[in-house]
Amino acid sequence: MTKAAPGRTLSIRSLHPGLGLDRRGVERALRTLDENARRIGRGPPPGELSVVFLTDPALARLHGDFLADPAPTDVITFPGQPDFGTAGEICVSADAAARFAAAHRRSFAEELLLYVAHGWLHLAGYDDLEPAKKRAMRRAEARAMRVLRTAAAVPDFRLGRKRLSGPSRR
Repeated sequence: MTKAAPGRTLSIRSLHPGLGLDRRGVERALRTLDENARRIGRGPPPGELSVVFLTDPALARLHGDFLADPAPTDVITFPGQPDFGTAGEICVSADAAARFAAAHRRSFAEELLLYVAHGWLHLAGYDDLEPAKKRAMRRAEARAMRVLRTAAAVPDFRLGRKRLSGPSRR
């Protein structure tokens, strides 16, 4: 665990057997998001923030167990309890990011980072279930990714033996 923005402890884990995790890069990205929360819109509450990278089946199990929907998904967030020092947990499917990036000719690293930023925004109070709220979420995601690119805070990720980072083709 490391400190991010003032008062923020980070816990970053990969439970995906094929993901080469750039832990320092993810820490830098989260610190950058926290430090630029006002430019993005707003940020999560203070406290420990946990990010876990998972496989599709593992995230689908969480989806079923906690949200009664066993369908695959890309990101799930669990709000924390700021009064007890936790901001929340972001669970991300590296498989979903790889699949989407390949299908849309996008950078895997940026797609995976977008999922992390999406979870960070959910913990900040953004929602994407209603059309107007979804538009606000997409605008905040775009601001977050601009901030991260400008700060050169896109982590380097590997999936299997293949390096899946580099400039975005968006």
